[in-house]
Amino acid sequence: MDSGPRAPRGGGLAAVSTALLAMSRRLEVRDVLRTIVASARELLDAEYAALGVPDDHGGFAQFVVDGISEEQWRAIGPLPRQHGILAAMLHQDGPERLADVRKDPRFEGWPAAHPDMSDFLGLPIRDGEETLGALFLANKRSSPQGGPGFTDEDEELLSLLAQHAAIALTNARLYERSRELTIAEERSRLAHELHDAVSQKLFSLRLTAQAAAALVDRDPARAKEELHQVAVLAAEAADELRAAVTELRPAALDEDGLVATLRNQVRVLDRAHTAHVTFTCDGVRALPAAQEEAVLRVAQEALHNALRHSAGNRIDVTLTRRETGGARLRVTDDGTGFSPPTVRRAGRHLGLVSMRDRAAGVGGELTVRSEPGTGTTIELEVPGG
Repeated sequence: MDSGPRAPRGGGLAAVSTALLAMSRRLEVRDVLRTIVASARELLDAEYAALGVPDDHGGFAQFVVDGISEEQWRAIGPLPRQHGILAAMLHQDGPERLADVRKDPRFEGWPAAHPDMSDFLGLPIRDGEETLGALFLANKRSSPQGGPGFTDEDEELLSLLAQHAAIALTNARLYERSRELTIAEERSRLAHELHDAVSQKLFSLRLTAQAAAALVDRDPARAKEELHQVAVLAAEAADELRAAVTELRPAALDEDGLVATLRNQVRVLDRAHTAHVTFTCDGVRALPAAQEEAVLRVAQEALHNALRHSAGNRIDVTLTRRETGGARLRVTDDGTGFSPPTVRRAGRHLGLVSMRDRAAGVGGELTVRSEPGTGTTIELEVPGG
């Protein structure tokens, strides 16, 4: 949130085009909401802007503001309920323009820390019969006619912005639903791999234990060796379980961010496996949500491959800022390595296809460097940030 002044952009086609392009480039709902609010505030030269997405219980599932600092927003308190002017915007078709919102009979007051607002412009964001949200602006900074308050031109601009906001929000919802399906598919794949891997380990453990029992009387030394193998197999089965649980656990990107999430996952994997797993980060800022998820998923896939297939003693994960912006992820192991062309011809992809798809989906590039006996390096570069 930003409480500082901005230069007005005016109502020209260039300003409108900039706002619409900014919305269309976002994939995540939270990013789209923030972009809509910031674009509306800048385009109409308002001091404050807000967008509320209603829930089914008389409140707002999300409420995004622009022009109010983080400290002010925390001091204001809980999200507003659907009442007064806010409720009216959710249940009418067109815009609502008021010279002074405080004099409207529907006005019910503000919390103590709420900034004072006078002139007001709001309208619903609708997709057909469905109301996706309501967009509000307050305190017009300047008017082309020299008078206070929002104008007819502002109403037209906001109506145009709301139409495109509805498209951007609908697309973002569809994207998130698609991503949820993808995550469900990944969990199903992990569950299948978990079943296969652990079943094999437990089957081997059972046979080895039976062999040890049969050898106890006639060959105690051999029985001791078999019992040692039982301990090894049990430890490997436990490693498989820990790794799978770590991957199945939902990533805390929204709460913790990419760097903290990666660091925590690497720490867990380092404890769970015999290989030493490290994480280093240098100068990486927050990235757009889609880029952060792509980096996290590629890191998880690369770590999964290294831990299961490389037989290496050390795996290093580094995340650095690119000079041109964005980030570079590198996952390197000192294991047995492989020949990428041979793997492709054999029909074994080691997750490389999904990693390349994730990179391409956010405008990034994936590089795989490996040869038998030299270890493997997976590198992902993504723009943004």
